[in-house]
Amino acid sequence: MTTPAAAFRALHHTRDTDGPLVLPGPWDAASARAFADAGFRALATPSAGVSASLGYADGEAPAAEMFTAVGRIVRAVAAEGVVVTADVEDGYGLPPRELVERLLESGVVGCNLEDTDRTTGQLKEPRAHADWLAAVVAEADGRLVVNARIDTFLKDDVDSAAPAVERGLLYAAAGADCVYPILAPAELLAPIAERVGLPVNALAMPGGPSPAELGALGAARVTFGGGLHRRAMAAVEEIAAELRQG
Repeated sequence: MTTPAAAFRALHHTRDTDGPLVLPGPWDAASARAFADAGFRALATPSAGVSASLGYADGEAPAAEMFTAVGRIVRAVAAEGVVVTADVEDGYGLPPRELVERLLESGVVGCNLEDTDRTTGQLKEPRAHADWLAAVVAEADGRLVVNARIDTFLKDDVDSAAPAVERGLLYAAAGADCVYPILAPAELLAPIAERVGLPVNALAMPGGPSPAELGALGAARVTFGGGLHRRAMAAVEEIAAELRQG
């Protein structure tokens, strides 16, 4: 019998026939239900949006509150058969076994794990991070789809795929299911995917290529970070201003 995680993993390999896997980012139960009602069968929680909904800046929400919030999102859409993967930043400093246990308890089928140290804001040493990822993958034992975020484009002024590929190859060897070179130029998505040998997650940005265009450029999976939450809050701010005016 195919598990939810296995079915979700398989969706990362349908780009050539069905286009990229598009994963809206709910920040609470209500937004998750809205995306599910629109027909999306898989969602990806963004740390920024969830943190904001809890009253914190991105990267500052306590792990316990984040896992609780993610669990609420999962429960909100589980009855419709919608699966959820969670952005859990750098794992909050948890040892691999505890991190996997917390993720599975929340009900998710996957996770984003970034290679920026949450406490220092610096890129982690790639081989040490790969070793940690390998331990997470081993503990998950196929029950989680691990999306390894690569922050070289976020941290460094680079226009080459080489640093991301170097890290991506290590993370692939560690057992990651896909890689996420966040803010990679769209023209580098295909070279990174080809050289790393894993599906690539692309970030859809306002004014940038559409999800379909990102798929044509090499992305197997498209997420939105905190962008959808920011759009929703812009609408709320407009409503608030209208109410204030009268």
